[in-house]
Amino acid sequence: MLKINLSLFAILLLLCFTSCGSAPSSGPGARPAWVDNISSVYGRDRYVAAAGYAQDRQSAEKNALSNLSAFFGQSIQSDQTVKSAYYEAARSGAMTEWIESTEIENAVRTVTSMDTLIGAEIREVWYDEYNKIYYAAAVMERQRTIQLYTKMIADNLAIIKNLSDSAYTQGNTLEAVSGFRFAAAAADINADYAIILNALGAPVPQGVVSGDQYRLEALNIIRAIPVGITVTGDRAGRLQSAFAKVLSAFGFRTGSESSRYVLYAGVTADNPEYPGSPYQWIQMELNASLTDTLSQSVLLPYSFHTREGHTTAALAENRAFTTAEQEIESAFTSLLSSYLDHLLLKN
Repeated sequence: MLKINLSLFAILLLLCFTSCGSAPSSGPGARPAWVDNISSVYGRDRYVAAAGYAQDRQSAEKNALSNLSAFFGQSIQSDQTVKSAYYEAARSGAMTEWIESTEIENAVRTVTSMDTLIGAEIREVWYDEYNKIYYAAAVMERQRTIQLYTKMIADNLAIIKNLSDSAYTQGNTLEAVSGFRFAAAAADINADYAIILNALGAPVPQGVVSGDQYRLEALNIIRAIPVGITVTGDRAGRLQSAFAKVLSAFGFRTGSESSRYVLYAGVTADNPEYPGSPYQWIQMELNASLTDTLSQSVLLPYSFHTREGHTTAALAENRAFTTAEQEIESAFTSLLSSYLDHLLLKN
């Protein structure tokens, strides 16, 4: 969700709506009126506008966009881990599979970074040669902004419905989990868009809800999916336990080799000789794959290797397995989460 970061001082000094505009400008010349009073150029009835400044142009534009965000009582900093698939789908055109409209795709393509408001643009830039400072004016047209965000919310609601309907028919599958996780991201983004419409005094389309209810649907399916784990070359079941811990944290039940989804893994631990070294070394390699036994396809490959040394081979091997356990808990967790969020884009 977007982080709330109200700045009354910034709003009073830098933000306003206006009734007229002017052509883009930059370079030397008289100090533009908007630098000191942006409402004198961009009036409240037609625009939301903010000025920013810095010693370089790029930073000045970023500052202006940040100040513009402050008007809406928020800092536009989307949670990348939750919403990256949404923006990837929009930019790649994948959303056309779920809705006919391309409004979202076209809008998102105009965003150069996740810190930028969709629909915002830098209208003017002026360089104060005497003080060596750049000034920028970030502007959003009021009516166009309302129409844009209202349409994007409507499109997202259609996406959520299509994904939810499809997920319900897919039963207890990873595809259904991914569908609900994507629907949750779209719902969260709709909540962000609703904040913008509220700030503009515009009505919010019915049906905007938190993404939590869709995350709960995904979790309910996950809890009904058993995942088997088979590790060859393990030591006292250490790596099997590490994988089980990750899967349990997501909510998956422990299954068997007869389960539809099975995580197969193999580990080798060799003891290479290094003449002259006072230590014993263990070189470990781990290869794993989350597999759909129904389709006999590898869904998620994972590999890891390390070399650890100690005074004895046994201690070196223990250190290698400890490193592998830590790596599984960190890297495999991130890999599986990303897979579930992006699964729909791979099909």
